[in-house]
Amino acid sequence: AAAIDTPVLELRETLMGKYGEDTKLIYELQDQGGELLALRYDLTVPFARYLAMNKITNMKRYHVAKVYRRDNPAMTRGRYREFYQCDFDIAGHFDPMIPDAECLKKVRLGGFCVNDRRILNGVFAVCGVPENKFVPACSTVDKLDKVPWDEVRSEMVGEKGLSPEAADRIGEYVQLHGGLELIERLLQDPKLSQNKLAKEGLGDMKLLFEYLTLFGITGKISFDLSLARGLDYYTGVIFEAVLLQQENEHVEEPVSVGSVAGGGRYDGLVGMFDPKGRKVPCVGVSIGIERIFSILEQRLEASEEKVRTTETQVLVASAQKKLLEERLKLISELWDAGIKAEMLYKKNPKLLNQLQYCEDTGIPLVAIVGEQELKDGVVKLRIVATREEVNVRRESLVEEIRIRTSQC
Repeated sequence: AAAIDTPVLELRETLMGKYGEDTKLIYELQDQGGELLALRYDLTVPFARYLAMNKITNMKRYHVAKVYRRDNPAMTRGRYREFYQCDFDIAGHFDPMIPDAECLKKVRLGGFCVNDRRILNGVFAVCGVPENKFVPACSTVDKLDKVPWDEVRSEMVGEKGLSPEAADRIGEYVQLHGGLELIERLLQDPKLSQNKLAKEGLGDMKLLFEYLTLFGITGKISFDLSLARGLDYYTGVIFEAVLLQQENEHVEEPVSVGSVAGGGRYDGLVGMFDPKGRKVPCVGVSIGIERIFSILEQRLEASEEKVRTTETQVLVASAQKKLLEERLKLISELWDAGIKAEMLYKKNPKLLNQLQYCEDTGIPLVAIVGEQELKDGVVKLRIVATREEVNVRRESLVEEIRIRTSQC
């Protein structure tokens, strides 16, 4: 994909009306230089605006950058929070579900839940929900991963104005999850099969699962009718990655930080910014880098593994005193060959201290020069992890280091 960057600041009107209930989290900057601005809430809306302004109809892009959310939605002023995010998007007119399948294949973060906004809207329609309440109902269903159905139902009826009968009918659908067999069953559902939107969504979902089967990842994909993704701009397939299970065998308790990635299809968003309303179909996924690091930190802490803090491939060490010149000669040879090497900045460091430095920083190899090695024309190469030592001819050292570090 091509790397692009978009401004941290967007016009306020660009961001408003795209995020559903999350609109209140947009951090506005009132009247800066005569314009009403806001800090970008995500990377998707600015990307759609970029496509429209530059009349781009075909692009695969990625973007790693900060996004900003209001810390306290109740305050018109106040503080905001920063989050690092990575987006991958495919824009253009392509055959159905091929780009969507690629997004799911390329983001290897555990299991994905998938759904389709058209299926969800079809469910609302057959359950008797008025069309003007689809979006509020969708925002409420999106909370099912955090609160039980009884609370979701109560909000639908008490706050969103749905009838108790409609809420009960919705509950029969949105608590279903499965795979291709569930899709087949819903295609035969007497109500959903008569709804045009639901039928289109289920057809595309079936096609998506066929492609995912070819990719060999259906075991990690769950078709979940409770998945709603509360943002307003989604128009078709939606997906979300949640890491629940700790894969490290040394840890008994699972690590859960909720959703770590999410995305979907937003075929109408670019058209909102095009003067002639020309649409560019898009699908993409956003990865929450902050949450990924939270998982990594917890796993490292639990496993008690040492974190490698350097890319250094080898430490040049000496076994006896008065060998600084020989260490400098050897490290110069390694640097000239493109090897990432370092040494301790002492004339006569103790060998034990040099080896301990490698242990602490995660340097995988030690190249040891000593009086006997110099006489024999060899370098003693020590593998830090196993403490194995082998003598390597000096002229072969660079190649041996490359072979050994390629296996780390």
